[in-house]
Amino acid sequence: MSDATRLDKLTRLLRFSLRGLVRDLRAADVRALFIALALAVAASTMIGFFLDRLDKGLTRQAGQLLGGDLVLEQGRPFDPGVRDTLEEAGLVLSDQVDMVSMVSHGEAFQPASLKVVDSVYPHFGANHVDRGAGVELLDHGPPPGEAWLAPRLALLVEVEIGDRIQVGEAELTVGGLIEREADQSAGFGSFNPRLMMHVDDLPATNLVQAGSRVEFEILAAGPAEAVSSVEPLLERLRRDGVEVRDVRRDRPGLGNALERAEKYLSLAGLAAVLLAGVAVAMATRRYVDRHLDTAALLRCFGATQAELTRLFALQLMWLALAASVVGALLGLAGQAALLGLLTTFLPLELPPPGVLPLWLGILTALAVLVGFAGPTLLRLKKVSALKVLRRELDPLPASAWLVVAVAALVFGGLLWLYSGDLLLSAGLLVGGLAMLVVLWWVGNLLLGLLFRLASRLPRRGGQDGGLVQALRLGGQQLARRRQASLGQLLAFSVTFFAVAMIFLVRGDLLTTWQDQLPDDTPNYFAINIQPGEREAFSAVLEGAADARSALYPMVRGRITALNGEPPREMVPPEARGDHALRRELNLTWQERLPEGNRLVAGEWFDALDADWMAAVDARPATDSSPRPVPMSMEDGLAERFGMELGDTLTFTIGSAEVVGELTSLRNLDWDSFRPNFYVIFPPGVLERFGHSYITAFHLDDAESDTLLQLVRDFPGVSLLNIDAILGQVRDVLTQVTRAVELVLGFVLLAGVSVLYAALTASRPVRAHESGLLRVFGAGNRLLSRVQGAEFAILGLASGLMGALLAELAAAGIYLAWFDLAPRFHWGLWLALPLGGALLIGLIGHLLSRGLRRQTPAASLGLLGEA
Repeated sequence: MSDATRLDKLTRLLRFSLRGLVRDLRAADVRALFIALALAVAASTMIGFFLDRLDKGLTRQAGQLLGGDLVLEQGRPFDPGVRDTLEEAGLVLSDQVDMVSMVSHGEAFQPASLKVVDSVYPHFGANHVDRGAGVELLDHGPPPGEAWLAPRLALLVEVEIGDRIQVGEAELTVGGLIEREADQSAGFGSFNPRLMMHVDDLPATNLVQAGSRVEFEILAAGPAEAVSSVEPLLERLRRDGVEVRDVRRDRPGLGNALERAEKYLSLAGLAAVLLAGVAVAMATRRYVDRHLDTAALLRCFGATQAELTRLFALQLMWLALAASVVGALLGLAGQAALLGLLTTFLPLELPPPGVLPLWLGILTALAVLVGFAGPTLLRLKKVSALKVLRRELDPLPASAWLVVAVAALVFGGLLWLYSGDLLLSAGLLVGGLAMLVVLWWVGNLLLGLLFRLASRLPRRGGQDGGLVQALRLGGQQLARRRQASLGQLLAFSVTFFAVAMIFLVRGDLLTTWQDQLPDDTPNYFAINIQPGEREAFSAVLEGAADARSALYPMVRGRITALNGEPPREMVPPEARGDHALRRELNLTWQERLPEGNRLVAGEWFDALDADWMAAVDARPATDSSPRPVPMSMEDGLAERFGMELGDTLTFTIGSAEVVGELTSLRNLDWDSFRPNFYVIFPPGVLERFGHSYITAFHLDDAESDTLLQLVRDFPGVSLLNIDAILGQVRDVLTQVTRAVELVLGFVLLAGVSVLYAALTASRPVRAHESGLLRVFGAGNRLLSRVQGAEFAILGLASGLMGALLAELAAAGIYLAWFDLAPRFHWGLWLALPLGGALLIGLIGHLLSRGLRRQTPAASLGLLGEA
């Protein structure tokens, strides 16, 4: 056969398949297929578009938040060779020096966080500075001879714009007040107010001396290819203890609330795809049954099995492409609505969406079609031409287990594609298949029980005899069509399970978020409280603060050994540049486990041997070989360092050393807005060192007098107001809640599509049964009751099975993915069965209304399809 002949044959086949699809659009099963595929594409593209835009936006803005595409930091000036290598790679460099120093004006002194920048700063964004004529957006730092101050620092040292301020041995002119810095990478790293100055003025201050605590930084900006080309240099610097912050790896996070929302959106999208796949499987069965006669006629006209397969596959391919277009448009509209709900708190401008989510959406539609419809569609090619004369010569349906196996493999692939976690995907898939086997067994038991119960109902009753008779006939019809009823039971159960699980996760996420920020969440941090001020400071807060944490003692210590060896040689390579190894940590001591801390391994100090302190020699602070003392550590830090219970960590505090033996691991609630500590010692270890106290408390706006009293009576205490941060976090939770509810709507629509497809697929069987009942004298009222009872029984059983599956799956997802404690939902076991009976009963009753209007002859005419 020539190429021209093949092309002509393919063209005719394409035209013929398209005409056939246009004719089929009037059929309910084709409409069900179209709706299910469109919803699958819409759900996947909506979430894909949004997450793609969010990822690109975060990558774009991460450079601004970090200060550059690449940031290097260490405690000494960088070797010129490092700078040369970075510049040769095409990166633009900016030098920065950070330190804490005392600044003064007249008799006022105040420690300040100095940020020394050059003329290239900033790479991204702009500084918001008030230079006397209102806030301006400046794409540069202060010029030589000037200093820009945070408003709080200006208030503390009593200076105004134009005054002179002493920094070390140099005097600088206050040139402006900083409202916002271009880069916000410091975060809570420094509690001292900011002073920004030019690097040319640094030598005159004479602040950089041998042994000074100074951080030297190189901020580099350039294309991603340039950053990738210096990766060998970055690896060497990491091994040498240089802190390397790469925009590709150290992108600022979204916080737990939005991270969980991302996971929820992905989970909801997969649930919608799963439901759409179930709907496709059920609608395809009806589609194939309806086309068996057409396939037999085509066989009579000489069509081969391969041509039949290509013809109907092309028809469904056209349908999938049309559904993909509609679904993609719905997805674009949905992601715009999702972005509109979340844009009020996202600290960045999101770029336009890329095309990858669109292709993934089309791939999802095709995968769902192949996986959930493919095995059933292959039945058409087995049609015999003799079926034109003998209607009973239908080909055997595809094995149910074959359909399930192919669908499971396809859905598992989609799960892997969207989650990126092979183990999680495999675990969920295997667990889902195991649960499906259990549901199959439970469904068989339920149908058998229904048959026995229905057979024992009286044939006639008293006043409610019509209802009893309807229940008996409805139950018997379900039991007689055991395989078909079992398929519908499993489909409805999976539908109720997916919708209930998404609804449960939504409710528990919202509850967790609301509990995370109660009305009395601390809105002030107080640090640098001296031991002699502790009682007086606490007395001022007594009665005025709605809620406050304990006053925690705080000692600064640097990690100098891990198990007696240099720490950078003992920790994993990726942790050698960790902040905890490069800076002093805040250490504390506590007798009891602090609020918000959860013990995950080991024992707290009160469970240890009470005589442990007696084993510690009362040696001077300068002793070079101190004995280990118990120590508790945050589990995340221990994991990064590769530490286990029994390992030791040496801290240098001043000129003394303290060796801690790891006896417990704690999980911390970092979202609580309360003081948290990586390392805690028992009482009796750190008290001999100089220390201060830290606390957090909540003050209402009406307690401004208390705040003024604290500032006046305790001038050395730093008060940090975090009301603005709390307000932003609350806005995050509100907007994420609305986004979650929007996605829940898509899942509900996918669930309705399953109901519609399942009821459409069983229409011929129900029509035939209705015709038989009409022949034997049943009226419209009895038919209505029988059909309503049948659907209600099916919905009740599906609701019970869906509740069981949702409860088990939600518990597993909480533990493995959301890091939430599982909860038992009593209301689910009441709402889902009753709601299922009502919903399926109502929808089934409405969709069967046309059957009740058909004449018995028309209904019995569907015998072949039934």
